[in-house]
Amino acid sequence: MASQAFMDKMQLRQNYRNLWHTDLLHTIQADTPYCCLAFFCAPCVSYLLRKRALYDDMSRYTCCAGYMPCSGRCGESKCPEFCLCTEVFLCFGNSVASTRFLLQDEFNIQTTQCDNCIIGFMFCLQQLACIFSIVAMIVGSQEISEASQLLNLLSDLVYCTVCACMQTQHKIEMDKRDGKFGDRPMAVPPFQQMSRFDQAVPPAVGYPPAQPYGYPPQGSYPPPGTYPPPGYPK
Repeated sequence: MASQAFMDKMQLRQNYRNLWHTDLLHTIQADTPYCCLAFFCAPCVSYLLRKRALYDDMSRYTCCAGYMPCSGRCGESKCPEFCLCTEVFLCFGNSVASTRFLLQDEFNIQTTQCDNCIIGFMFCLQQLACIFSIVAMIVGSQEISEASQLLNLLSDLVYCTVCACMQTQHKIEMDKRDGKFGDRPMAVPPFQQMSRFDQAVPPAVGYPPAQPYGYPPQGSYPPPGTYPPPGYPK
C-alpha cells in the first residue's frame, strides 16, 4: 500500500508543466566552472545546494528532504547542519536526488525525456557493472575480471559526471529563482509549501502556471454581449 502511494506521488511529477532552465546536456556549457567544482567537490556542493534550496533556513531541513523512510527520525531539529553533512557524505546520491525532487515539487518542474534517458543510462550502466563483477567472481576468468573492472570504472565516471551536471542544473535553476538573471527574485514560500510531495494538488507557489501557446491570458476577451465595443462600426 505504501509503495503504491509512493508511485502515485511520483506520477504527479509527470503532470508538471515547467521545465528546467537548462537540461543536463547543456549544463557544462551553461556554467563550466561550477560543473567542474561539482565534479571534484561533490559532497560540499550538495551541502551548499540543499541549504540554498531551503533559502538558507536550516530549521526547514529534513533528512533527504522528507522523501525517505528515515526522514524526520534522525534528530534533524537538534543539529540540522551535522545531519546534512552526514547525509551528503554517507548518502550522496540520495542527497542529490532529494534536492532535485525538492525543486521539482516547489516549482512544478518536470524532467524531460532526454534527462530521463541520461539518468536511466547511468543506472543501467551501474547495474551492468555489478552483474559483470558477480560473473567474474563466480567464473574466475581473468578476462572477465578485467572487463568488469573497466566497466566499473566507466560506470563510476558516468555517475560522477551525471551528478555534477545535475547539481549544476539545480544551481542554475536557483539562480533563476533568486533573480540572478532574468526576472526579479521570488518570495520565500511558507514552510508547509517547501515540499509538496504529500499534497495531491500543488498550491500556486513559485513559477506562474504555463499558458497554452497561442492563446491570450484568461479574462482578456470581453464578456458576452459587449462585442463589438461601443462606437465600433458593425
